[in-house]
Amino acid sequence: MTSDDGKAEAQLERMNENLARVEALSERLVNALSKKRQIDPNLQGPGQDLFMKAASAYMAEFLQHPSKIFEHQISFWGKTLQHFIAAQEALASGTLAAPEDNTPPDPRFSNPLWQTHPYFNFVKQQYLLSAEAVENAVRNIEGLEPKDRKRLEYFSRQIVDMMSPANFLATNPDALVRAVETEGESLVRGLENLVRDIEANDGELLVTLADKNAFRVGENLATSPGEVVFRNRMLELIQYAPTTEKVHATPLIIFPPWINKFYILDLKEKNSLVKWITDQGFTLFVVSWVNPDASYADVGMDDYVQDGYLAAIEQVKQITGEDKVNAVGYCIAGTTLALTLALLHRRGDKSVRSATFFTTMTDFSDQGEFSVFLGDDFVDGIEREAQAQGYLDSFFMSRTFSFLRSNDLIYGPAIRSYMMGEAPPAFDLLYWNGDSTNLPGRMAVEYLRGLCQRNEFAADGYEILGEKVRIGDVRVPLCAVACETDHIAAWRASFDGLRKMGSRDKTFILSESGHIAGIVNPPSKRKYGHYTNDGPMEEADAWLEGATFHEGSWWPRWGEWLRRRSGRRVPARRPGDSTHPPLAKAPGTYVLPGDPIDKDG
Repeated sequence: MTSDDGKAEAQLERMNENLARVEALSERLVNALSKKRQIDPNLQGPGQDLFMKAASAYMAEFLQHPSKIFEHQISFWGKTLQHFIAAQEALASGTLAAPEDNTPPDPRFSNPLWQTHPYFNFVKQQYLLSAEAVENAVRNIEGLEPKDRKRLEYFSRQIVDMMSPANFLATNPDALVRAVETEGESLVRGLENLVRDIEANDGELLVTLADKNAFRVGENLATSPGEVVFRNRMLELIQYAPTTEKVHATPLIIFPPWINKFYILDLKEKNSLVKWITDQGFTLFVVSWVNPDASYADVGMDDYVQDGYLAAIEQVKQITGEDKVNAVGYCIAGTTLALTLALLHRRGDKSVRSATFFTTMTDFSDQGEFSVFLGDDFVDGIEREAQAQGYLDSFFMSRTFSFLRSNDLIYGPAIRSYMMGEAPPAFDLLYWNGDSTNLPGRMAVEYLRGLCQRNEFAADGYEILGEKVRIGDVRVPLCAVACETDHIAAWRASFDGLRKMGSRDKTFILSESGHIAGIVNPPSKRKYGHYTNDGPMEEADAWLEGATFHEGSWWPRWGEWLRRRSGRRVPARRPGDSTHPPLAKAPGTYVLPGDPIDKDG
């Protein structure tokens, strides 16, 4: 047998092995897809009324201004024909080369073959021409309400992005080259990744973004030392061990969002806000929210305030012997902190000395990019799902947030995983992103209806524990940190909410970057800067125009602000006291998978 015969035989054997794997994986795929549950159509896309409005507006435009429609079509046809002729001329020249390409840079088409190979270049340019035509057609439709126009533009863009040639094997040079290089092994590995993800999500496709075996919460994530010093059905209260001999008298308590788990603030030592705060000499408590199941169906905003915020504040006061605390609320937890502060003011309770909001919306008149998911069609679907299951499964929120950055969080990872056959990266931030939580059915609907849709807190008042509270009732000294490119809590909306609060002492900081990176921005990295302006808070863009830019993290600036409101220095406090014995080591049990303890404490 010659060496070539041996090589051919080995290749045939590998091919047969891969075919056998494909057959087995195909059976698993069919089985996994058969378990897919029926999902309310309104959770799969916008209601038909949006498309009816768009179709009606387009027909009215055609009847009233037919020349405008024809102009769009002729422009598209002309560009397409010109592109086709240029491609034909390039091929007729006898060289395998693409025609002139003046399309702008696009990370989806970074492989040089998109620029140089006539086939891939033709497909790319034709896609971009078609995308431009769709965008122009949608943008120029008259007669739509601004809200409907924004939603139509967003969902049209989703369809256009989904149809990118980079998302299909036959038109993705990276995937085809990898398949040839690996003799098809990459495609088999990709099918394995696809089946794994569908099996893990009960027949639904949710791309795994990070290696789930690379991290263990409490082992290589969330490792700051501390103790759970209180527990009820809503939360575990963690007190972190001091790292200084003396601490400021007024303790600090952080309320993270219950849509995700708290350890985004304690991923690793080098970027841990938890460690940085304790290193600055503050007694730090952090709430770890429970991950609710169907037994939490009737838990609403009242419960989060009473058994969450008020309970935690009271326990911190008891443990430290102080009559006041400083509080931080992040995202939805900041919104609810504002409700709590307004309630305390109405009750004459001065337990909170100052409050800080991280990427928090309290005035929902401008809902940013997330507004496209706040129409009645989606919220009606969420309400039906929550009533049927008792809770809103984390799958829906994860998918929704991913679609706000679909090229980065859906299509790009899917290409690498399913078409390139790559394993998910060992990336702590993406691991945390995939470790999301459910929402109690009643709370989810109350939040979406009363705050997001009706904007009651900033308007006529929002009822909490029998008291109607308003945004002007928030009177304690405030610091708000918003993020410039935040796609969840638009910074201008955060600014407007702070501006409407009743406090005389307000500080607004605008960080570079987005919802997570702008907050988890340690000084050691010197990566993202921030803006400040001591002038009046009258209008967001005017504030930014007059603001001063500062290199580096906002953490030290906030630390100084907090220090001035945290009192004298006292000997460092060890976690707990005689009436609050440690119940578990940080990061506690609620943050872990499963249900290892009795939630009633």
